[in-house]
Amino acid sequence: MSPIAILSLIIIYFGLLIFISNIVSKKSSDNDTFFKANKNSKWYLVAFGMIGTAISGITFISVPGEVGNPDLQFKYFQFVMGCAMGFIIVAKVLLPLYYRMNLTSIYGYIEQRLGVVSYKTAATIFLIGRTIGSAFRLYLVIFVLQRYVFDYYHIPFAVTVLISLTLIFAYTYRGGLKTIIITDTLQTFFLISSVFLTIFFICRSLNYNIIDAFEAVKTSNYSKVFFFEDYLKGTYFWKQILGGIFITIATVGLDQDLMQKNLSCKNIGEAQKNMFTFTGVFVLINIFFLSVGALLYIYAAKNGIEVPMIDGNPRTDLLFPEIAIHHLSIIPTIVFLLGLTAATFATTDSALTALTTSFCVDFLGMDKTENQNKPNIVRTRHFVHVGFSFLMFLVIVIFNSINDDSVVKMVFKIATYTYGPLLGLYAFGLFMKSKTVHDKLVPFICLISPAICFFISKYSSNLFGDYVFDNELIIVNGLITFLGLLLISKPATSQTKF
Repeated sequence: MSPIAILSLIIIYFGLLIFISNIVSKKSSDNDTFFKANKNSKWYLVAFGMIGTAISGITFISVPGEVGNPDLQFKYFQFVMGCAMGFIIVAKVLLPLYYRMNLTSIYGYIEQRLGVVSYKTAATIFLIGRTIGSAFRLYLVIFVLQRYVFDYYHIPFAVTVLISLTLIFAYTYRGGLKTIIITDTLQTFFLISSVFLTIFFICRSLNYNIIDAFEAVKTSNYSKVFFFEDYLKGTYFWKQILGGIFITIATVGLDQDLMQKNLSCKNIGEAQKNMFTFTGVFVLINIFFLSVGALLYIYAAKNGIEVPMIDGNPRTDLLFPEIAIHHLSIIPTIVFLLGLTAATFATTDSALTALTTSFCVDFLGMDKTENQNKPNIVRTRHFVHVGFSFLMFLVIVIFNSINDDSVVKMVFKIATYTYGPLLGLYAFGLFMKSKTVHDKLVPFICLISPAICFFISKYSSNLFGDYVFDNELIIVNGLITFLGLLLISKPATSQTKF
């Protein structure tokens, strides 16, 4: 498929999203619409749209690419199982809390429980963690577009990033969450359709029927799921399970992005129904993503296709686009591009909306009654939206200049450092109800904990006899934060009701 054809497809795609945005935001573009979607979102639309937000281009490209690593294979599914358990905990423990408190920003819980400085610290952690994580996710799809489209026109990488973020801004800045609920539903449809159609087209190329494909994946060298052999390695089963549980609690339950969608439902019953449905679909779709990975490597081996190289290093996350764009017919290429674009931009548009919401509510107090009727408040929100778009632009450009690691590894590595303190803060708030903290000392605890974790991770082989930390490092981070908060704690003046 030619670069001009790919570019035309992307333009049509974003034209559709902007058209939908204009229809949705025409009725209202006030803060209640932007932050809460007027609290009338349909649970099934939220559940379906959250699939696209949670999966992203990371899952779409990097997860299938890593299947070819003999030390990894289907290892990722262990993590997915942990994630599913984490989703259930979020639905049963955290969602009821947020609904009882009628929160717009979930960090309002920390304000009421621990104090203003703790509250601002929690919100800042989210802003940093989500900006970096979302930028890395967007980086992946922009990297692919740059390699297969914009390099052809000699357009610099930074310009490609700027164009992409401008397009996202164009359909999110007015309607916010109200728009995201609708556009993410459409993008998730493209994402899920592309997964099944990709499997269909690869199977057709390999002359497989459904049973043949299942047997080929099952008997291949790529389908090992459970790793119990060596507890010292990062692939060990219980490390992946525990890492999945706690990363999900932190990056979903303690993250304004996905929780903002849940809080737009009418009541807690619909919000929990949404989470349970989402969990089932999330597990199922990841099984198909891993199967796509195995089939890609089987196809590559049969047709003599090598994993693409960048600066002499193999980039497994480019195998999927390499096969889809250069070795399959035009329809599979279109299917792949729609799926990749939907997966990545559904995550980024949602993140930008959540970042804007958190800053406007947590730092500018736009949800306060006395501030809601101030002149130019919507214009201020627009400036914040632009600011975070530009910040994400800077992070992507910097990351592109220094990245030498698989994106999927980098994203979860960042999450273990940035979201660990949130685990500690909420754990202290929920389980130590007879205590509070010296509020002004909390930021220091939340800085020291990730620093200690970085040291532990870097020298773990020397300190713990070849033990390698993986996603479970977030548990250590949260525990250190919790213990630090205990050190600066004091008796609460009254028993908290939350």
